[in-house]
Amino acid sequence: MSRLLVVEDDPDIALALRLLFSRAGYEVAHAGDGRTGLKEAYAEHPDLVVLDVGLPEMDGWQVLERLRDVSDVPVLVLTAHGQEAEKVRGLRGGADDYLTKPFANNELLARVEALLRRSSAGQNSWASQIYDDGLVHLDPTKRRVYVKGDEKRLTPTEFRLLNALVRHAGAVLSPNQLLTQAWDDPTGIGQERVKFAVLRLRRKLGWSDPDESPIESVRGFGYRYRRPGGES
Repeated sequence: MSRLLVVEDDPDIALALRLLFSRAGYEVAHAGDGRTGLKEAYAEHPDLVVLDVGLPEMDGWQVLERLRDVSDVPVLVLTAHGQEAEKVRGLRGGADDYLTKPFANNELLARVEALLRRSSAGQNSWASQIYDDGLVHLDPTKRRVYVKGDEKRLTPTEFRLLNALVRHAGAVLSPNQLLTQAWDDPTGIGQERVKFAVLRLRRKLGWSDPDESPIESVRGFGYRYRRPGGES
C-alpha cells in the first residue's frame, strides 16, 4: 500500500482528500501547515506528497525547496493559483506535476497513480542495465546516479530524463519524445516543462555552464547527451 502525505491547511479540502485517497486504497497522512508537513515527510518517508502552496508557518514553495534538497519523493503541487507563472515556478522548483483547484477527483487520482507508477524502479525495458561511460554511472535498479564518482540525488522525473538522454547518446530527442519517456502525462505546458527540468538536471549534476555541459540544447530540435570524447 502506497503512503501519501497531504499537506493542506483547509480542513474541508484536507478531509475530502483523505477520504478520496483512502477509498482508492492509499494510506494517508495529513499535515495542516508547511513546517509540520516537512517534519512528517522527513520522519515517515511517504511515497508521494500532495502539496498545497498557500500554507501557514512555511509556504508550499519553501517546503518544496527543502524537500528537494534531501529527497526525490514525487510531489504533486495542488493550488488555487492557475496562472502560467505559478505553473512554471512549481516545475522549476522541482514539482513532478501540478493541478489547479477546483479539480476533478478522477483526474487527481490518475495523476497520483501515474507519479507512483513512474517512481517505481523497473518500468523501462532497459531498467536493469547499468549505464557507465566514464563520466556518468547510472544504475536504474537502485536508482542511483554518479558523476565522476560523486553520487547525485535526483527526483524520479530527473532520473528518467537523464536515463532517456544517456540511452540515446548522440541522438537529438525532441521535447515531445522526452515528455513521453520521462512523464506519464505528455500534455500540460509541454516544452516549458522539459526546458526547466533540463536546466534543473544540469545544475544538480554540476553542469550549469551550457557550453561545458554534455547535455546539449539543439536549437529548434531538442536535447542531446554527448558522451565523453564526443562519441555518438
